[in-house]
Amino acid sequence: MPELPEVETTVRGLERVLDGQTIARIATRRADLRRPFPENLIQTMTGATVIGLGRRAKYGMIHIDRGQSLIFHLGMSGRWRIEPDELGPHDHLVIETVAGQRLALCDPRRFGSVDLVDTCLLERWPSFAALGPEPLGDLLDVSHLVSALAGRSAAIKLMLLDQRIIAGLGNIYVCEALFRARINPRKAAGLVSRAALTRLVPAIKDVLAEAIQAGGSSLRDYARPDGELGYFSKRFDVYDRAGKPCIRDGAAIRRIVQGGRSTWFCGKCQK
Repeated sequence: MPELPEVETTVRGLERVLDGQTIARIATRRADLRRPFPENLIQTMTGATVIGLGRRAKYGMIHIDRGQSLIFHLGMSGRWRIEPDELGPHDHLVIETVAGQRLALCDPRRFGSVDLVDTCLLERWPSFAALGPEPLGDLLDVSHLVSALAGRSAAIKLMLLDQRIIAGLGNIYVCEALFRARINPRKAAGLVSRAALTRLVPAIKDVLAEAIQAGGSSLRDYARPDGELGYFSKRFDVYDRAGKPCIRDGAAIRRIVQGGRSTWFCGKCQK
């Protein structure tokens, strides 16, 4: 599944070709993805000018001058394609600008979604209302984590995947951040020391920033909008490295299952 760095990379790619452009045509090539496309999507977007793009958690946003925002989620396998040579069977939404550029939302598994929301109501939109702070923003600090995790008996790994604690963190980057902070993913969240959480905050921010700079991680179906593959996956310290030596101490990286998700960590240096 595309995670926060992949969505951020996607938004930045779309921004280069969409920001300030007027939409000449928008077409849906099927009735739905995970749920139906908005009934007023074509009417609202046709002729509108894009006035900005953004991201919230794992959602991308295209803001238009009609006071509304198109919100997209890439699901398991979605990605935007810029100037595709030809449309394929999985290009389910197509946008063409007055400048002559074409963009296609490709989603083979159709677990993604597209919504239209009044821009002024974004913070209250149900999918956004309960989200925690953005991990790359100033609101994520050690004080927030100490407060949010106090008394929690669930494993720290599972708490970091809870979007109410931090918005947008996914399995890959939680594993990597916990390794950098030397925190055992099985430890009860409420028992993680303030000192460890102080290490964790910059670890989260750094691993996400590095992944964005690298264009994300190319896992299965994900590619950037320009078709290039992200290469952060070549920098993983623990993720998907079971049995391989830890870069710190040489111990074998372990794989366990938590909450139905795989976790990779070093049992020697992550305490």
